[in-house]
Amino acid sequence: MGNEVKKFNDHREKMNQKILGSGNKAIKRLYSLDTITYQDGALDAKTKEMLGLVSSMVLRCDDCIKYHLEKCFELGVTTDKLFEIFSVANLVGGTIVIPHTRRAVEYWEELNEQ
Repeated sequence: MGNEVKKFNDHREKMNQKILGSGNKAIKRLYSLDTITYQDGALDAKTKEMLGLVSSMVLRCDDCIKYHLEKCFELGVTTDKLFEIFSVANLVGGTIVIPHTRRAVEYWEELNEQ
């Protein structure tokens, strides 16, 4: 696993353990709702992750972008499809999304180097 990918996943796991370990029911329910939302339903998980990636790019959340990139990678999204996802995100979000697209491409390349 690439250094950036490993660093992101290690930090995410460590902090999620601390947050979920707090015992706060509202936070636990929110995390559970997030997990349930991205499962197969009328839309398959792959489509939902692609939607999540577009939304994260438009909202300019780099952590969310990395998370959804990794899920898209795991679910077999191709690089060609990824660039179409980027096209939608940049059209909807405007040019302010371009720097996030650059970082997303770097992260995607690292995922593919694994």
